[in-house]
Amino acid sequence: MSIGEMLAATVPMVRTLDLTFGEVTAGRAVAHLPDQAAYHNHVGGPHAGAMFTLAESASGAIVLAAFGDQLTRAVPLAASADIRYRKLALGPVTATAVLGRPAAEVVAELDAGTRPEFPVHVEITREDGAVTGEMTVVWTLRPNS
Repeated sequence: MSIGEMLAATVPMVRTLDLTFGEVTAGRAVAHLPDQAAYHNHVGGPHAGAMFTLAESASGAIVLAAFGDQLTRAVPLAASADIRYRKLALGPVTATAVLGRPAAEVVAELDAGTRPEFPVHVEITREDGAVTGEMTVVWTLRPNS
């Protein structure tokens, strides 16, 4: 099962919004939100909550790709998120996530017995390539007790 398929199977909001995933690697994750009238805002584009969920889901996908081998000893948790809406989003939108720190650095902190935090930066774009939003999600790997 791919990471995208796993997220669709285990995260109800991914299914609700019909999110799909393209490239998902330890270096980059891409998620797509189709244009759906049921999730439009008052100006006819995707609702801010739908775009937040799209970006957070892309960040979760890259976290699973980068740290999936650590799941037996730590659980990934989103600690905080900051989003900025830049331009009107109309039609389908895409979120592209990248890690803000090297994965090896994060794992080294986990190995040292600390609870590492690391940012994931996400860019949300329209089909024409215009950036409609930017999000940073700070994740942590909470060691299992």
